[in-house]
Amino acid sequence: MLPPGTPLSEWLTWLETLHPEEIELGLDRVREVLGRLDLRRPEHVFLIAGTNGKGSCVAMTDALLRAAELRVGVYTSPHILDYNERIVVDGRPAGDAAIVAAFETVEAARDGVPLTYFEFGTVAALVHFSTTDLDAWILEVGMGGRLDATNAIEPTATLITTVALDHCAWLGDDIETIAAEKAGIMRSAVPVVFGGSDVPRAIVAAAKRVGAPLLIRGRDYSTDGVPQPGLAGEFQVGNAAAVLAMLDAAGVTAATAPDLVAKVLPQVRLTGRGQRIEKDGTHWLLDVAHNPAAAEALALLLAGERPAGETTAIVGMLDDKDVEGVVTPLDRHVDRWIAVTADSHRALPAAELARRLANASNRPCLVADSVEEALESARRAAGINDRILVTGSFYLVGPVLSHLALYSRPES
Repeated sequence: MLPPGTPLSEWLTWLETLHPEEIELGLDRVREVLGRLDLRRPEHVFLIAGTNGKGSCVAMTDALLRAAELRVGVYTSPHILDYNERIVVDGRPAGDAAIVAAFETVEAARDGVPLTYFEFGTVAALVHFSTTDLDAWILEVGMGGRLDATNAIEPTATLITTVALDHCAWLGDDIETIAAEKAGIMRSAVPVVFGGSDVPRAIVAAAKRVGAPLLIRGRDYSTDGVPQPGLAGEFQVGNAAAVLAMLDAAGVTAATAPDLVAKVLPQVRLTGRGQRIEKDGTHWLLDVAHNPAAAEALALLLAGERPAGETTAIVGMLDDKDVEGVVTPLDRHVDRWIAVTADSHRALPAAELARRLANASNRPCLVADSVEEALESARRAAGINDRILVTGSFYLVGPVLSHLALYSRPES
């Protein structure tokens, strides 16, 4: 264990060295460590899985539960700016000292059991939640579902937002195979809501096999009367309807009262999801879309607010992502591309990303050596009515937001 007084930043660096693999799917190790901890569970535990829309559904679930005067712990990943964003209680990120205390508890309990960075953080979040008097936990499933660390906790209701191609190296290269992995969060007699409009056969089959009541949009619930959330995109109404169906199925009807819903949902915001910023006369749109389905949704958003001028896109992506699949739906809304290396050791180098962007769009792509250079190039190219899009990864949107907070137009 690291010595007492070790700051959070050093713990996080150490956690990156704790396991030889960044991702090792499986529940045995997490369950073994959890078995050594006497964690106090709340009345409600919500597991939210899916390819896209998880963050939005988590944010809406949290807002509705807290508006209904429940105390709520929320665990999400990855973070945008600070690790503390991953562990939130009653709308406030955990402080460094609380996270370090949870890390120390996990380290003492694991007794040599190898945990990945994500697994260690997941158990630490549960430790922190259990030391707080909470009514509900909301856990965002990190990858897949069946073997994700969050799935070691028994839920009282679950939600699968959508199923699309992503993380194919770990989950499979077709929709049905991926759907079967996400269906792994289902439990006997525990309601599961599917948020998409087209339900994969694997979802239906898994629910029947496990004995989980499956709620499907258009059959068991609808979007009728659901207000547009404060999140960008008409598709968010479908996400909101799925959240309301999950809360109803869990019996938390105080959180789905029409008056409360009408008041709360339009106020929900989420960093890096269709986020608009006006700065120094420039229109910015930031979105963490990193797979083809998310890019399609982003393309609809771009089409719905087409500026009078041009659009410059700053893109950074991880090396396992479908660059061409992301570029294709966005290309008709983008006038120039700038590639930059995202802030991750798994990032696709800017030069290789630019080559693939150029091939997919049949247009040149500028290579930026840093986020600062990408921002400056985009700003210099932008006119009065132009727009700058930042997309492709959490690991790009976060650094850009940090820079925008300090960014000012240089004197001419």
